[in-house]
Amino acid sequence: MSDSDTVTGDASPVRKIIHIDMDAFYASVEQRDNPELRGKPVAVGGSAERGVVAAASYEARKFGVRSAMPSVTAKRQCPDLIFVKPRFEVYKAISRQIREIFAEHTPVIEPLSLDEAYLDVTENLQGIPLARDVARRIREKIKSETGLNASAGISYNKFLAKLASDHRKPNGQFVISPEMGPAFVETLPVGKFHGIGPATAAKMNALGLFTGLDIRNQTLEFMNANFGKSGAYYYWISRGVDERPVRANRIRKSIGAETTFSIDLDAFDALAAELKPLVDKVWRHCEATGNRGRTVTLKIKFADFEIITRSRSVAAAVAGRDELERLACGLLEIEMPLPKRVRLLGVSLSSLQDGNDAEPQLTLGI
Repeated sequence: MSDSDTVTGDASPVRKIIHIDMDAFYASVEQRDNPELRGKPVAVGGSAERGVVAAASYEARKFGVRSAMPSVTAKRQCPDLIFVKPRFEVYKAISRQIREIFAEHTPVIEPLSLDEAYLDVTENLQGIPLARDVARRIREKIKSETGLNASAGISYNKFLAKLASDHRKPNGQFVISPEMGPAFVETLPVGKFHGIGPATAAKMNALGLFTGLDIRNQTLEFMNANFGKSGAYYYWISRGVDERPVRANRIRKSIGAETTFSIDLDAFDALAAELKPLVDKVWRHCEATGNRGRTVTLKIKFADFEIITRSRSVAAAVAGRDELERLACGLLEIEMPLPKRVRLLGVSLSSLQDGNDAEPQLTLGI
């Protein structure tokens, strides 16, 4: 990317955006702090039957182990896998250290989690002309101060910067210039697009959309008709266009998860069973970010698409996963017997406090 003062057709300067992503962050911290783990397949998370992998080292990833995978599955795929209990206070402290390094270069920082963030360095505090050099200095300082590796993507918008950071992992960086952007996207499988999950990718494939070029060949009307309010976003990113600004200090208001059932349900036991993985997912994110909340909300969508929500606030932040499940199940129990069968359940935690102090709102689908 020629990081010069190139201008677009509307005479506004091309933005310089960096996406920094720590490499296998939790697992790398554990390998750094325990030399016996270096070079070995490591999973951060619980090894119990209902445990889940929070992070996997690159040695474990070679066996197909990945985050959010059930621990029993991970162990089956990698019999020599070493499980390490997470130390979120340590990860949070290192994340703050990394954030301070970012702040030496720009105040425009949008954290996505403890281990990744967007930085707008169009005007950077050290007057470094090339964004690639800013990224290199940040990565070098992270390495020297924490002993950990970071990868970086550099581009003229957030979508492409995030794509670029995956391109040379681990411990690398990649630039997608304005000249490269549209061509880079057109060969990309839709499942690799940030923001397109497995369900949306499957729907796109069913419509004959397999690559960025396939999306680019569609009209905006077609994309809106088939993908609702997300249609315009997909339409423009397939052209390498993403106007979203890097937004500093966005405060997360809630964290939630929801799932749509393959068949409608009405029995309490069946619905309570479906709540468990939702609670797991919400609590995993709470632990990863250090966020805690006081208000639990249950979302119920009936078979006729009517939606109701029920909430309960407690005096102190929800202290653990089991308490979150108990509160969510309590809200469900109050509604029994339900007037209609249910097609979707959701659980969210709001009135968030502390933790990662600049997080966007997030809903996690299952």
